[in-house]
Amino acid sequence: MDKGEILNREEDIFGRARKVLPGGVNSPVRAFLAVGGTPRFIARANGCRLIDTAGGEYIDYIGSWGAMILGHAHPEVLRAVVEAAERGTSYGAPCPAEVELAEEIVRRVPSVEKIRFVNSGTEATMSAVRLARAATGRNLIVKFAGGYHGHADGFLIKAGSGVAALGLPDSPGVTAGAAQDTRVVRYNDIGAVEDAFTMEGADIAAVIVEPIAGNMGVVLPENGFLTGLRALCDKYESLLIFDEVMTGFRVASGGAQELYQVRPDLTTFGKVIGGGLPVGAYGGRRELMSMIAPEGPVYQAGTLSGNPLAMTAGLKTLQLLTPQVYDKLEDISEKLQKGLTDAAKESGVPAAVQRAGSMITLFFSDKPVRNMDDAVSADHGRFGKFFNSMLDQGVHLPPSGYEAWFVSAAHNEDVIEQTISATYNALRSI
Repeated sequence: MDKGEILNREEDIFGRARKVLPGGVNSPVRAFLAVGGTPRFIARANGCRLIDTAGGEYIDYIGSWGAMILGHAHPEVLRAVVEAAERGTSYGAPCPAEVELAEEIVRRVPSVEKIRFVNSGTEATMSAVRLARAATGRNLIVKFAGGYHGHADGFLIKAGSGVAALGLPDSPGVTAGAAQDTRVVRYNDIGAVEDAFTMEGADIAAVIVEPIAGNMGVVLPENGFLTGLRALCDKYESLLIFDEVMTGFRVASGGAQELYQVRPDLTTFGKVIGGGLPVGAYGGRRELMSMIAPEGPVYQAGTLSGNPLAMTAGLKTLQLLTPQVYDKLEDISEKLQKGLTDAAKESGVPAAVQRAGSMITLFFSDKPVRNMDDAVSADHGRFGKFFNSMLDQGVHLPPSGYEAWFVSAAHNEDVIEQTISATYNALRSI
């Protein structure tokens, strides 16, 4: 089927979708508003490839936003899920798989001594913040501009003017009351965090941070940033929360905290630990997690939490993530980074290609991206043209210049070479 037929088919489905779904989608970025054009409706996926409803095939760098680290429809994960489904899809009661997955996570992440499973990253971060407030008896939370921690009201906050200014609602429906306990500072600016603590340290319950930012594109922490956060939280007896929903078991077997050797008080997880099924989790020191009901007074519950399908898929995925798999991911991701960088240089297009493990972003910027201000200043109009040229060549990138691309174990050198070749073509055309 040619491009015109594919678009006609997808536009027809998208038109139907817009009549019954807000914007035609169930998560905003999928609508292609940042890049233009018509989203592809995916009929199936296998390995590192997506196939749309018209039969168009694409090399996939979305990977269910990082969850599909082994690739789509991995046969061993599928087999485990089918066997679990045959025993029942949800019990609303404890099951052995949740214990086994918890034990595996605790084994891999030394900062986590107990863990509670939920159903999304938003639930995980929201619950971790509630626990931090209960444990400290304080109200204020410090987050970073460009850091996304789900859509709970207290996270949808925009920084005001000045350092650690009072947050303002970033979405209609978020009340001033919900916003007033959030402070927003610039990522990689430890001085701004110090100023926030100097002004209000006695009232700060926690700092929540993506240890490697992925929701402004891939932005790595600078030397001393994470250790500085740890030191400030220790000094003021606040908690440090690492949001590793994206980086957990993606950038290393023990997540970003293994890479940077910084131990948070609480960690949130998602993506990989569900093996492609909906999941989230939060965990940390035993004395903190023992405050969660029914062991303690901090309430949180969920009908589908710890359901056997997600637990089985996540457990099998982690079992398959051997050191050899991480070595392969590092190797092919490095090749992709080098290829993208070389293509940009040879094409004379200003670009910063930033990578952490198998997460990567190409920013159309003439300088490295250190924070959200830098990410905003990148050329997102050019990214939209680049995205659509790559899509026309059968490479499906995340449809926004503020997102991470994800490499899976199913990507191989041939696929990386195809991607690099498409990049040269795309850069020449924009």
